[in-house]
Amino acid sequence: MISKKLFRLLALLFAFALVAAACGSDSDDTATGSDDETADDEAADDEAADDEAADDEAADDEAADDEAADDDMADDDMADDMAGSLGTVTVEEGAEIQIRSLNAITGDVAFLGVPNQRGVELAVTDFGPIKGFDVTIGTGLDDLCSADGGQAAAQTIVADEQVAGVIGTSCSGAAVAASPLISEAGMVMISPSNTSPALTSDLAGNAGTDWNVGYYRTAHNDLFQGRAAAEFVVNELGVGTAAVIHDGDPYTQGLGQAFADAFEELGGTTTVFTAVNKGDTDMVPVLTEVAVDSPELLFFPIFMPEGGFIAQQVGGVSGLEDTQLMAADGLLTDNFMELPESEGLYFSGPDLQFGDNASSTGVSADGFLAAYEAEYGETPSAPFWAHSYDATILLLDAIDAASEVVDGSLVIDRALIRAHLDMQESVSGITGTLSCDEFGDCGAQRISVVFHEDSGDIETGKANVVFSYAP
Repeated sequence: MISKKLFRLLALLFAFALVAAACGSDSDDTATGSDDETADDEAADDEAADDEAADDEAADDEAADDEAADDDMADDDMADDMAGSLGTVTVEEGAEIQIRSLNAITGDVAFLGVPNQRGVELAVTDFGPIKGFDVTIGTGLDDLCSADGGQAAAQTIVADEQVAGVIGTSCSGAAVAASPLISEAGMVMISPSNTSPALTSDLAGNAGTDWNVGYYRTAHNDLFQGRAAAEFVVNELGVGTAAVIHDGDPYTQGLGQAFADAFEELGGTTTVFTAVNKGDTDMVPVLTEVAVDSPELLFFPIFMPEGGFIAQQVGGVSGLEDTQLMAADGLLTDNFMELPESEGLYFSGPDLQFGDNASSTGVSADGFLAAYEAEYGETPSAPFWAHSYDATILLLDAIDAASEVVDGSLVIDRALIRAHLDMQESVSGITGTLSCDEFGDCGAQRISVVFHEDSGDIETGKANVVFSYAP
């Protein structure tokens, strides 16, 4: 959909084109015939000139109106983007286009970030050169799944003016700190696995508290995941009471709240909404708090290792013997699902039933997974591998659209990268059809719930879909 500002800009250009056409037709007139005819011609020319002047005045007035409107709409930077106000990146002949991967590639959450980075690497290979220039991600950067990690890595990225865009972060908490720096530098960041509503919007036209221009994602918005999880437990399991545990992270708290809100809207009762601290190992106190009301279900959308401790210790807490456990995509990873205590859990997360979906590169899910296993000797350990591939293709396509070869060098307009992403609609990806809204939500937004029965057969657990949700 063309934005109002871009529509006005096109309308203005059309008005100038009409004026130019009028000027061209006037200049083709020849002075022949009698004096009366000449006088008539001069009168006609004067009338045409008046009309032309009126057209010019109208066009000037329209331009002035547009300029005033632009001043009043400082948050809408489409016109500035089109003018290249964010600067350019010049890639000299023989050099490489620089993008960066910013994901959690060490520590307990590396199971999430490593497949993301590998998805970037494979997408860069499949997309190939842009206008004859190779693309590199350089050295992969680590967001550590934390605000400190996201901020430190973002500072490294923005210090290099050759970087044209970023794929990351893995974790919403890291994005909260990284996104403002990337935005201020005029760059773009496309995340494959950030899901916190705060990073984009409330889906009702209001920006999230941590939204920044230039931020996009191919992952879903957790308002959808919270709704999907709530509909499943109410309509499929018949659950009427549920407790929620988060860890204070924007992802875990945002998803926990989205679930609680949707659950109560559907008639359920949230018995307790509480938190653990990152680094906690003794979960008995918080589980004892939960057990007071003996909820039918415990939803804990957190990460490892805290999620593992909850699963391992819940069985020893009186009052929770019959409580069903449900986690989310933060624990839909190999290092959690291989725990014997993970058996019998439900998980909400991105829908991985991609079928014959294919990226603009022609790569489907099956093709990607075959290439992944051939390259890295294993299958992806977390669910956002396809989202990472799609995010990278979106970025590379935007760089291609925003660049031109000038005297042998490739000149990339930063603002045009944003403008191109802002106008993406119905783009084919492995994850489905991608369309970016005004706050950067580009994902297909499909959610599944899986049931995990055998810690010795993780892949079957990931594929055991018992509920699907598509907004």
